[in-house]
Amino acid sequence: MPAIKPSSIRDLKDRIAIFDVVSREVTLKRAGSNYKGLSPFTNEKTPSFFISPDKGIYKCFSTGNAGDIISFVMETERLNFVEAVEELAKRFSVELEYEEGGRPREDRSLRQELFELHEFIANYYHEAFHADNEGGKWIRKYWTQTRQFEISIADEFKIGFAPKGGLELGRRVTKEGFSKKSIEACGIFYTKQGINPDTMGYRFRGRLMIPIRDHQGRISAFTARQLELTPDDDPSREAKYVNSPETPIFNKGSLLFSMDRARMEVDPDTPFVMVEGQLDAIRCWSVGLKGAVAPQGTGITENQLRLIKRYEPRVRCLLDGDRAGQQAALRMLPLALTQSVEVTFISLDEGEDPDDLLRNGGSSAIDALLERETDAISFAADLIAPSIDSLTPQAKSKAAAELFQIISKADSETTQIEFVKQVAEKLNIDLEAAIRDYRRFSINPATARRPKQAEKGVQNEPITRKAVHTVERDLLGLCLNEEKIGYRIAQVVDEQWIDTDSLDGELLNLVLNAFLHDMWNGADSLNDQLDKTELKSLAVDLIFQKPKYDNPERLAEEAIKRLVTKFADQKIKKIKLEIAQKQSEQDTTLISLFDEIVKLQKLKGNPPQFE
Repeated sequence: MPAIKPSSIRDLKDRIAIFDVVSREVTLKRAGSNYKGLSPFTNEKTPSFFISPDKGIYKCFSTGNAGDIISFVMETERLNFVEAVEELAKRFSVELEYEEGGRPREDRSLRQELFELHEFIANYYHEAFHADNEGGKWIRKYWTQTRQFEISIADEFKIGFAPKGGLELGRRVTKEGFSKKSIEACGIFYTKQGINPDTMGYRFRGRLMIPIRDHQGRISAFTARQLELTPDDDPSREAKYVNSPETPIFNKGSLLFSMDRARMEVDPDTPFVMVEGQLDAIRCWSVGLKGAVAPQGTGITENQLRLIKRYEPRVRCLLDGDRAGQQAALRMLPLALTQSVEVTFISLDEGEDPDDLLRNGGSSAIDALLERETDAISFAADLIAPSIDSLTPQAKSKAAAELFQIISKADSETTQIEFVKQVAEKLNIDLEAAIRDYRRFSINPATARRPKQAEKGVQNEPITRKAVHTVERDLLGLCLNEEKIGYRIAQVVDEQWIDTDSLDGELLNLVLNAFLHDMWNGADSLNDQLDKTELKSLAVDLIFQKPKYDNPERLAEEAIKRLVTKFADQKIKKIKLEIAQKQSEQDTTLISLFDEIVKLQKLKGNPPQFE
């Protein structure tokens, strides 16, 4: 694989701000000269993730992860180094140079090629949508008259049409040079008979094609809507909606339709809106409800809620008014409480559909819908116990137990008790009795949750070494934050004095060598020179600390003395043990060992001057 030129990598890092990269994944708030947010690597409630715009680095104190824009993309998107660099270059329109010239198509990673292949196929379907033929005319009429969308909305979402027959798509992708591996993996073609453009069958025919993008806006799959044009020999003819199969870039439980758009629109005043299907989300967008997202034909998952929480921990649930929609909303609630996502519900009447309401009412329908908004517990209680006045005491107890099961997923005991108060009011039961019943429920082994700490495991525990103050770390701090001093330290310190078996010593040795051999490019570039995750994390820790030294020269001199003393004492101790052993064996080489001790004692008493 051709290597990317180091100068090209440096140029990329100089041109791309870490805030612009990280803010796509993490909601950041200013914290002094830095920014902080919830870690994208773990499920936490207190922000422990920091970025330094000046240094171009990040540090997650929850997991220990640290690095620059490249390592951030590697971690969050599970890419290797080259893939991450190329992804950043593409995203921010930075041209890369390779050691061996241009990068050939066959050298691309499978993931990268799959994204490009899906973009290519989406363009093909979109061309078919606009084609001046029978199929194109029919689908545009369906879009504008039956679905009542503007053509501009189809262009905005790159809505397409899969022709009923023909082999053109297969011929195009093979002619374009996409690899057999990517064609087989994309899930669009039936390839049991091999990659043959003259015989490859298509998964989608005669359907409306809706591209599914990940939260970064990359097309990773399709949803195909059944039409009158869908042929009878389609194996999925009776299915109204068919998704792409799962691939290396598509896991339907981890993506939300229109998240790439919605995440840019939400804030505390305009939370996410959860709708049932892709066309519902598109309808919301068309009437100004920009924060709408939709799952991929399945119930909401923890991964999807975790994705929502990255940007705004509130979501309005707007699902169909039928029983299935209500039950889907009820199943979502415990998951949302587990993820600390605040959910409210907009209740629709039986037979009502968000798409129909917004299509007929336009933007004015939004306010009418918001008037129906209810809190989570009230919504759940209305579903579980719709006719409170007619409930027997036993039925009330049963309803309370079902609600307690949901409430128990909330992370805070205070929140749980507040919810219990709501249940008591909704079911018209004595508050103190309800709290007692909930307490008993909570400790009942048959129904009780695992303790919260056990439930989280080590997920929220910082992955750090035991904090040990070392002289090597003192010198590191000086080198990273006082570069002029670092150069002087490198001229004085002997490599053998450093405990390179320790993490502090290993990093100090690397830094001093960089100074000594004129390879130091600043603390900001240190991340590029480090392979070990622990070393990167330590370097970022020290840079983030940014200590102020009143007298760095004096501190450096004292630290060098301590380093020399530690080295000499350890060495003398080792030699004395060796002397003791050789004396018992009447070894004749004892004189040289005694001489070495004398030299070490002199070194301790007269350490090199720090100039």
